[in-house]
Amino acid sequence: MIRQYYGEEDSSSRFDGSWFRTGDVACIDERGQVRLVDRTKDMVKSGGEWISSVDLENAIMGHPEVAEAAVVAIAHPKWTERPLACVVPKPGAGTVNRESIRSYLKGKVADWWLPDDVAVIDVIPKTSVGKFDKKVLRDRFKDYSWPEVS
Repeated sequence: MIRQYYGEEDSSSRFDGSWFRTGDVACIDERGQVRLVDRTKDMVKSGGEWISSVDLENAIMGHPEVAEAAVVAIAHPKWTERPLACVVPKPGAGTVNRESIRSYLKGKVADWWLPDDVAVIDVIPKTSVGKFDKKVLRDRFKDYSWPEVS
């Protein structure tokens, strides 16, 4: 077992007895196989329910006019957090907006998973290993104001 997470001076909160808390969220199927599904810091907790950012991103990226999509949790006055979809349209794509994404997702995910808004952006920031850098997106949209939607 390790004593410290590399590069973190105080990582004691990541250790619990002989367990090392990685921050990964996993599912175990009926055959005992483990599948990593998300990171705890990337899950959206909305009204007491969990929304997987990865599953929602994958559903959005199925849209024929979406090149990439990253989902981040944004503070919400009623639901604690709600998903904001940050979407990069494919070159030459038609209209990609809140309505087109929500319409596409209807029936593919639970209604309460539908992102409350869509931010159309030019590029999704990446880490040095090519993963979506959600901390940059969370910082960019930290003061986000939800639109009034009926």
